[in-house]
Amino acid sequence: MFTHAIVRKPCKNLVYGIRDANLGTPYYKRALIQHANYVQALRHCGLEVKQLEACEDYPDSVFIEDIALLTEAFAVITNPGASSRRGETEGIREVLQEFYEDIFEIQPPGTLEGGDVMMADDHFFIGLSERTNRKGAEQLILLLNKFGFSGSTIEIKNLLHLKTGVSYLENNTMLVAPELKGVPYFDGYNCIDVPTEEKYAANAVWVNGTLIVPNGYPITLQKIKDAGYEHILTVDTSEFQKLDGGLSCLSLRF
Repeated sequence: MFTHAIVRKPCKNLVYGIRDANLGTPYYKRALIQHANYVQALRHCGLEVKQLEACEDYPDSVFIEDIALLTEAFAVITNPGASSRRGETEGIREVLQEFYEDIFEIQPPGTLEGGDVMMADDHFFIGLSERTNRKGAEQLILLLNKFGFSGSTIEIKNLLHLKTGVSYLENNTMLVAPELKGVPYFDGYNCIDVPTEEKYAANAVWVNGTLIVPNGYPITLQKIKDAGYEHILTVDTSEFQKLDGGLSCLSLRF
């Protein structure tokens, strides 16, 4: 069960954020509305949400998941692989000290972004991407092992982050985008395949029995319902999609 979430408000400079998606420039005022609705969804799931103020120096700072990993036992401050984002970690230790005694940091030359780390019960899958390298993953696995967790790496291609293409929905179930369909890492899990035209929907968030999914993907939504998930919230994150960001990117949940 999760009890808390940390989010950061979108900044006006988010229009200058890193993006590969050819979906147009994000609209700041609409992003504010969508972010507020997202926070409301987290609160609906029973979380106490701590909102950090916008940081105009870092256009991508709304995607707070990438700068930390929060487990039930310890916290890790990451070292983002995108050089323009590394300053986002400044000040996060003080925030995390409110909740954690054991706080660690990924050290260079290791890089790690939270979007590449997916928790599945006591195991953590770590995507090796353009943002997360093997040295960063190895540092994290050592920490996980120290606290009784396990971790393994997955080399990913054609995806920004691991969780761009897969989400763990609890109940031994994975929501999987076409890029990761049939990979052996998820053998033994029940996999819900997301169709190519709806691959953005592969990034969903399970919170205390409720599944939060992006709005506008009816085929995937029906597949999730058919798999037995009854408590579902849909949230519009289209402005963040323009910046290659999904639902999980917008919060740290613990």
